Amino acid sequence: MSEQIKRLKRELKFKGAIIDFYQDTMEINGDHTAVWDFIRHKGAAAVVPVTEEGKILMVRQYRNALDRYTLEIPAGALDEENEPGRECAARELEEETGFRSENLEWLITLRTTVAFCNERIEVYVAKDLIPSKQNLDQDEFIDLQTYTLDELKEKIFSGEIEDAKTVASLMAYAVKYKE
Repeated sequence: MSEQIKRLKRELKFKGAIIDFYQDTMEINGDHTAVWDFIRHKGAAAVVPVTEEGKILMVRQYRNALDRYTLEIPAGALDEENEPGRECAARELEEETGFRSENLEWLITLRTTVAFCNERIEVYVAKDLIPSKQNLDQDEFIDLQTYTLDELKEKIFSGEIEDAKTVASLMAYAVKYKE
């Protein structure tokens, strides 16, 4: 059974710093309409930074939506919708960890919440880390921590790490590089 779905109207309800919220009026099978929420996101990039010893640099930071600190891989929004993910990942690596890398390799592309949001995150692996200078945004407070992949897997399966981009990226890294 294949339904024919057509967007009749898209209305901007809220324009934010990171997301824009719309309501779409959709025609389904030509016989009824539905209103669907849509969140537009300009995209993001993330990075799995691997030290010479094979450990992974992680950032611990406060997340307002959860009202708590989380442990994540470094990541951030694209400066512009058409910014290459590799450039954003390199920038976020240096800003959040104080390291840079000339060796960024694409790992995976994620769509975080396909039911209502178009967010796309390109994830890279960074090796051959070069010490640089951390350059946090004015509202960022990050604690840099280092873990083995096994320690991070334990944190995923114990529920300590819940962030979807981090879970997917670390598991993809484990499969591609370690297993």
